[in-house]
Amino acid sequence: MKVLVLQHLAVEHPGIFRDFFAEDGFELTTVELDEGETIPDLEPFDFMVAMGGPMDVWQEDEHPWFVPEKAAIRTFVKDMGRPYLGMCLGHQLLAEAVGGKVGPGDTPEVGVLTVDKTDAGKASRFLEGLPDKIEALQWHGAEVKSLPPEAEVLASSPVCPIQIFRYGDCAFGLQCHVEISEDTVDEWAAVPEYAAALEKTFGKGAVAGLKAKVDEKLPQFNADARKLYDNFKAILMEKRG
Repeated sequence: MKVLVLQHLAVEHPGIFRDFFAEDGFELTTVELDEGETIPDLEPFDFMVAMGGPMDVWQEDEHPWFVPEKAAIRTFVKDMGRPYLGMCLGHQLLAEAVGGKVGPGDTPEVGVLTVDKTDAGKASRFLEGLPDKIEALQWHGAEVKSLPPEAEVLASSPVCPIQIFRYGDCAFGLQCHVEISEDTVDEWAAVPEYAAALEKTFGKGAVAGLKAKVDEKLPQFNADARKLYDNFKAILMEKRG
C-alpha cells in the first residue's frame, strides 16, 4: 500500500499515524512542499494524507505551491476517487479543492477542546467507536466556512461548525488534531505563529499548561486515533477491493 504524505512544515507530520503505517507495512512518500519539493505522479498511490501548517490556504502569492497542491488534491479525490485524510490545513485544503470556502475563524480554537458528532457523524463508519463528544487538541485560526452540497459534516464545535467532514465515500477532513504524540506540543510551540496563538489565548508561559493537559489526555487521544485509523483503513481496503 503506497501513501502520499503532503507536509507544509517538518514538525507537522502524521504523528502517531506513522506508527500505524509502519505496523501495516505501508510505503510512505513524503513531500515537503514548503521546502520546494514537488508532488509526484499520483497514479501509484493508494491514498493521500495532507497535514497542517502555519500558513493559510488563501496565501497563494506567498506560497505558490498551494496552487499545484490544491489541483493534486482535486484530481486525487474528485477525478480518481481515491481515499484522502486531511488534518487541520489538510482539512481546509480538501474543502477548497472540492468547492468549499475557507476563511479566518471568528474565534480561534487553541487547547484541549470538545467536538460533537452530528447525526451524520453518529452514523458514520469513519467515526464508529468514538464517543459522541470527542476531546482533541485544537490549534487553528482559520476554518472551513462552507462545503459543497455533496459533502457531509460529521462533527462540529460551538465556534467551528465544520470540524470533521466527509466528501464522497472515502475522503475525510479533520480540523481537530488526532495525530498528536508526546512531542507535539513542544515541537509546535517552537513555531512562532503557533506560539503567538497559544499566548494570545492563554497568556505568557502557556506551553507548560497545555503540555500537562495533553500529556494527561494522551492515552485517550491515541486510542481515538487508533479507532479512526482502523475505520479509515477498513474503508480504504473496501475501496481498493
